[in-house]
Amino acid sequence: MREIQDFNRFGADFLPGYLGLSILEVGPQRVRAELLVRKPLMAPNGFLHAGTLVTLADTCAGYGCVAALPEGANGFTTIELKSNHLGTTRDGTLDCIATPAHLGRTTQVWDAKVSHRESGKTLALFRCTQMVLYPKA
Repeated sequence: MREIQDFNRFGADFLPGYLGLSILEVGPQRVRAELLVRKPLMAPNGFLHAGTLVTLADTCAGYGCVAALPEGANGFTTIELKSNHLGTTRDGTLDCIATPAHLGRTTQVWDAKVSHRESGKTLALFRCTQMVLYPKA
């Protein structure tokens, strides 16, 4: 699975598809996605729900991990994630870019930045650590 449409189809029936996340670029060194802000993604206070930002960033990091899996690996699982929220929005489009900080045989670490397209404002910084999985012998 390396083509953008494959990743969009992969998540279509799951949380990324349900939220409307669109993958624009996927590779072992960079993943880029967008998400249109709309009411179902908001918290009851009228601002963007923090979980929306985390889901966008975590999806990008996870898809990057898939694109960068070492030979013989058959998947991954997230073992730690951290998110710093720096701002919020009520409208517009969210952009996310994820890049690897570490691509090892047993773990990967991905950083992601979520920004508001229209203002250029950084809304969240994210770090995710994944454990690389291998078939049982």
